[in-house]
Amino acid sequence: MTGTGMESKEYQIQVEDTGEQFVCKENEVILEAMKRAGCGPIRYGCFGGGCGICRMKIVSGSYPVVKKMSRTHVTEGEAKNGIVLICCVKPRANLVIARIKAIKKG
Repeated sequence: MTGTGMESKEYQIQVEDTGEQFVCKENEVILEAMKRAGCGPIRYGCFGGGCGICRMKIVSGSYPVVKKMSRTHVTEGEAKNGIVLICCVKPRANLVIARIKAIKKG
């Protein structure tokens, strides 16, 4: 047996809009795993929670926020409703995520 007992758990992440699925380790943020898997639809910028480009909704599943998200891009109320910057969250269960549809103004 070669295991060290330090292997991290892996979770399935499903992109609701496309049906794509990818694996995310418990110790990595969702954006890193999504980029590694080549899944979309995703855009990204700073990887630090400041630019807001990776804003998505977590439809189901458990996750902690591990980096500070800019309140300019995700309000407290939005965060309570599953809106996150996926560069700032790690899975703690299988997740379903979705793009946030742009609201046309005027």
